[in-house]
Amino acid sequence: MTISRDCRPFFQPESVAVVGAGERLTSSGGAVLRNLIASNYAGPIVPVNPKGGEILGLPAATSLSELQRPADLAVVVIRPDFILDIVDEAAATNHKNLMILPGGFREAGAEGIAREAELLRKADAAGITIFGPNCAGIIHLAESTPFAATFLRDLPPGGGIATISQSGAITEEIIAKANINRLPVSTVVSVGNAIHLEVTDYLEYLGNQDSCSCVLLYIESITNVDRFRKIARKVASKKPVVALMGGGTKEGAAAVRNHTGGVAIPNATIDAFLRDCGVIRVPSVRHLLLAAKGFGLHPGGIGLRALLLSNSGGPGVITTDQLRAEGLEMPGLPDSYAVQLRAILPDEAAVANPVDLLADARADRFGPALEGAIAHGSDVFDAILMIHVVPFMVDAGPIINTLSRSAEGAGLPCFHSMMGTLEHQAEWFMKMEAAGVPTFNDSESMAETAGILAQYPRLKASLR
Repeated sequence: MTISRDCRPFFQPESVAVVGAGERLTSSGGAVLRNLIASNYAGPIVPVNPKGGEILGLPAATSLSELQRPADLAVVVIRPDFILDIVDEAAATNHKNLMILPGGFREAGAEGIAREAELLRKADAAGITIFGPNCAGIIHLAESTPFAATFLRDLPPGGGIATISQSGAITEEIIAKANINRLPVSTVVSVGNAIHLEVTDYLEYLGNQDSCSCVLLYIESITNVDRFRKIARKVASKKPVVALMGGGTKEGAAAVRNHTGGVAIPNATIDAFLRDCGVIRVPSVRHLLLAAKGFGLHPGGIGLRALLLSNSGGPGVITTDQLRAEGLEMPGLPDSYAVQLRAILPDEAAVANPVDLLADARADRFGPALEGAIAHGSDVFDAILMIHVVPFMVDAGPIINTLSRSAEGAGLPCFHSMMGTLEHQAEWFMKMEAAGVPTFNDSESMAETAGILAQYPRLKASLR
């Protein structure tokens, strides 16, 4: 029997106690307390340490029993062999929600298995809900009350993307790349051993949050596949759900058992299972990050019909191949658009799909080509992808200014890739993304992203 548990105290707690809080950043207790403060969490924070005193400017309690009223959430970052005593204290002081970050449970052999069984027994007897153990915590910056209880090294930049992961290291990689590449990630959940709350619970909670526009999953095992299917289908009918599912091989399944003690799903059944759930499957962390970039700006996904605008023949060829491999279609140009292009392009330019504007194309070619595609192609194309190579003799700045103005509010999803030496890459990419255009360092990644986004409308329709 599945017990319905409230995830709200773990995402938006009204007050937080940090059991094992400390000053040292290199300690788990110090890292968690600093991240909680850095997230601008506005509720009361009580560090709990037997030494008492003051920690990072906050008055500390020596134990949970010293608090005047129970904290809505107690985050536990102490040695595993002391954790069961804290559960007893939490039960005696009416603390109902514990986030236990340390390992040392079923993933740690016979002693850990026994400790986890006792943890579960004590918590259930006291009506306590456990997050974890053996996890890196939660970051949730999407609401008006941001919150981060984690020892991960950094916080994500914020936005509509949420990540739920059965690997703390993968969440750290997603946060790092989100900050480098301006991916709109605001919520990160490290699941751990999941003795009470599991992937499905967090997916259900985030599926009901308007602030969340897309959910990324790293999954190794699912406790209740029927419940996951039901919840995933419900969430995917409203927003994209993208999953990287590990452990599909015999050797990978053994690694899953060693990692979390879970039982993986055989690879032969993963594709069909996730498709039935309405979930987009991707093969790597890199593809999860591409999904974050694409769905961050085009949360509804795209249709299958793509137009490719390029100023370089070679990249146009390989990107065409990649688009077709992704299952996208490349319709011919509308006659009215072809006539317009022939009037503005040199004779040697290719007036077809892909359009080749030639290497020396400047704003006077790029701009009308994009504007014409928007004006004449709205009934023919579902998305416009652009390849922009920057040769030495062309200043890319005016082209970016023109394209960003045209793309903003275009009504057709646009994507942009830039290739070559890009001395102002950060500035150019930011300008395009501010106009709602995902940007890429290479055109093949752009095509892969389009392929991921094109899966969502079809999956969503299959859930009706």
